[in-house]
Amino acid sequence: MRSSSLTAIYDQWTEPSYEIRVRGTAAKPTYLWGSAKISDRTFDKPLLLHIRNHVFGAFITFGTEASGTQTTIGSLEPGECVSIQVQTMSGVFAWCHSESVVACLIRESR
Repeated sequence: MRSSSLTAIYDQWTEPSYEIRVRGTAAKPTYLWGSAKISDRTFDKPLLLHIRNHVFGAFITFGTEASGTQTTIGSLEPGECVSIQVQTMSGVFAWCHSESVVACLIRESR
C-alpha cells in the first residue's frame, strides 16, 4: 500500500497527531483541541498546537476559548499552517463556510 504524496508529510510526525474535518459557523465551531464544555486547562509547560489546513481545503477561521469567551486569532488559506501556545484555555476552535480537513499535532513546549 502506498501513501499519498499529499499526506506523506504527516508520516514523519512522532508526537500525537490527528485530522479533523472542519465545518460550521462562528456560533457553532469545530474544536481542534478541547471543548466548550470543559474548564480552562493550565499545564506546567504550555502545549504547542501545530495546525495545518489541507492544501486542497477551504479557507478556515480559528481561535481560542477561555473562561467561556471565544477570541478569533485569524484565518488560514489552503496549505497554510500556524503554531499556537495552548495554556489557560478550554479549547481551540475553527470554522469554515464549506468544509476543510485540518491536521493537528500537539507537543509539549521545551
